[in-house]
Amino acid sequence: MVLLKSTDIPLGSPAPDFRLRSVDGKDYALEDFAGAKALLVMFICNHCPYVVAVEDRIVQLQREYGPKGVQLVGICANDPTDYPDDRPEKLLERWRKKEYGFPYLVDETQEVAKAYGAVCTPDLYLFDKERRLFYHGRIDDNWQDPSMVTRRELAAALDRVLAGEAPPEEQWPSMGCSIKWKK
Repeated sequence: MVLLKSTDIPLGSPAPDFRLRSVDGKDYALEDFAGAKALLVMFICNHCPYVVAVEDRIVQLQREYGPKGVQLVGICANDPTDYPDDRPEKLLERWRKKEYGFPYLVDETQEVAKAYGAVCTPDLYLFDKERRLFYHGRIDDNWQDPSMVTRRELAAALDRVLAGEAPPEEQWPSMGCSIKWKK
């Protein structure tokens, strides 16, 4: 496991378009979420301990912010050849078991991850109504222990985007396992 931090992408950058299949067989494109007040694109996977540690927090964000008009989308871009837990059928099992409540897409070609500049899991991109990058960073200040969290940076950014406020000045990078690129 290699620990990486997400790379800086300029705020205001447009959301790269995509068309991907979900683990339950439906096709989704960026335009399918046009009605959402905000869009949270999350590069996640099954095998990474950083994702596993924050997975329940992601599900809670869906429950808290989905009804407010925020659309969450998970994308797994890992090469499942060396990481069988990230095969589509395993992603589907996890999606059902954890009741994600949001589409979980598979980026088989890894082109979408490259277009977003994703480097690690989790790597989170929050876009405003115009699909301009509003926040690119971590969920909170303690990925290991939710009881020790003192700052919920992503929730604060979600509140700001929904209120029509400016993006947060501080953008703390995500941290996690490297995306498993095809060889």
